[in-house]
Amino acid sequence: MNTRVSKAGHPMPEIAAFMAKLRSAFGDKAIDDAIGRGKAGEATFHAREHGRTVGTPSPAKDNVWRVDAELRDRHYCPGCDGGCVGQGGCKEWLKRNREIE
Repeated sequence: MNTRVSKAGHPMPEIAAFMAKLRSAFGDKAIDDAIGRGKAGEATFHAREHGRTVGTPSPAKDNVWRVDAELRDRHYCPGCDGGCVGQGGCKEWLKRNREIE
């Protein structure tokens, strides 16, 4: 990742462009430190593009909460406290839909 964005034919052009923006926001020292630590085995920096990988990925977690379609499609009614989660839908929403039918 020490190759600068301006160099033609960068092997990871999207990552390089993103890193250039980070460098302008946080400075070269902070970014170089994170990349160096990532290359040394710490999970401070990891990038993958076009089959190339740089740095150390974060360790896999077994207890990660994964979002699925059921959660993405969930909506809450005004004033809902979330108590209906896992009960097949919001009680207020279900009540209103039954009244419409």
